[in-house]
Amino acid sequence: MKTEDKLEEELTPSKSQEKRDCDALKKLGDKLVTLKQEDLDAMNLPETLLSAIDEARRIQSRSGLKRQRQYIGKIMRQVDAEEIRKQFEFIKHKHDTNTAQFRKIEQWRDRLLADDKTALSEIIDTYPEIDRQHINQLIRQAKHEQKQEKPPAAARKLFKYLRELSE
Repeated sequence: MKTEDKLEEELTPSKSQEKRDCDALKKLGDKLVTLKQEDLDAMNLPETLLSAIDEARRIQSRSGLKRQRQYIGKIMRQVDAEEIRKQFEFIKHKHDTNTAQFRKIEQWRDRLLADDKTALSEIIDTYPEIDRQHINQLIRQAKHEQKQEKPPAAARKLFKYLRELSE
């Protein structure tokens, strides 16, 4: 009889573990509230969860928001939270990857404008289909604008061209 009680205790999570799990679900719900609407739409969330998230975005009162966050946590316990977590991590990774690519393109543009010849050869190696005449023209225009202290229209065009190449 004692071994059955021990086995049952091992199978059921402790109360502390249940609280930690509930807190984790509430934190995931908080992260969902901060996502853009287009990302939420892509996640195929249950309608009750979507409406609770929309309501949380509209609430201005601190105590009201706290209650709504608790409610979102309650809904999260009733749905497949692991699938939602996977989708959230995918979206987060996608944004991190886009940010890294954005920074890389910015660095290339800045290096091109600083007369770094290795930057142009890196870009040509990475994108052999590049229009060399067009990129050299954009570099010259951007440098000319810098010298005359004009708004960086050509530098923006150069960045846009590099971004189009990477996509």
